Amino acid sequence: MNIVILMIPMALLLGVGFLYAFFWANKRGQFDDLETPAHRMLLDENERTEREHT
Repeated sequence: MNIVILMIPMALLLGVGFLYAFFWANKRGQFDDLETPAHRMLLDENERTEREHT
């Protein structure tokens, strides 16, 4: 039963840490464009460099 006193604060601290990391990443724009990286891998290397420069 004593372990519960230790595990509940640790779980809450871990959850708060994950929430902080999520909001930090969201604020920095990590989730702004989810489609382009998936489509970029389908392009040829030459097409990729041409599109990035324009």
